Amino acid sequence: MKNVTVVLTFGRRRANFRRMTLPVFRVRRATTDDLQSLKTLWRSMLLPADDLEKRLTEFQVIENADGQLLGAMGIKIARQHAWLHSEGYLDFAHADEARQLFWERIQTLASNHGVFRLWTQECSPFWSRLGFRSANAKKLSELPPEWQPARGEWFVLQLKDEAAIVNALDKDFAAFMSAEKHNTERAFERARTLKTVITVIGFAIGILCLGFVGYLLIHRSPFLPGH
Repeated sequence: MKNVTVVLTFGRRRANFRRMTLPVFRVRRATTDDLQSLKTLWRSMLLPADDLEKRLTEFQVIENADGQLLGAMGIKIARQHAWLHSEGYLDFAHADEARQLFWERIQTLASNHGVFRLWTQECSPFWSRLGFRSANAKKLSELPPEWQPARGEWFVLQLKDEAAIVNALDKDFAAFMSAEKHNTERAFERARTLKTVITVIGFAIGILCLGFVGYLLIHRSPFLPGH
């Protein structure tokens, strides 16, 4: 029993030790301060550093606890589409850990920008495990025009059913318009009723005024001139 206790305790200590020694990474948006490090990374990945420099605002970077840049990924958004591109790491030993953090950021950006589809030409198994599939000709026809011609193989992940959302919005809009029409008709009906009431009150006041004037003419005061 003591041996079992020792083994279990040792196992817990080893697990705790592994948790304590895991590297701490942080994902954030790239800034101009990252440019030199990014250009070094892009060149090491044989990516067009000069072209990507002009697209700095598209990039998310990952850094360690000391603030050292370890990797980067471009995320370009066009309407309901997002393109994951130019992925690179200084040390691929931690690439999948970094990709998991990038994926969390991608999901947040996609949700904030109303993205329906994710596109990439990155072929790491990590992305295929998430559900990215090779885009056939029909799918490629949905690629935003500014990203075409579609050279090389593209992979796509459908985040939301666009047709279902459009249909739901159409139904909601139709229901909204029907409700607005009903509200407008009610408002016009109330206006007509109010107009009728005001007209009746006006006639009533007019009749009362005429009656009062007639009364004065019939019962003229003896103190008025001519009496």
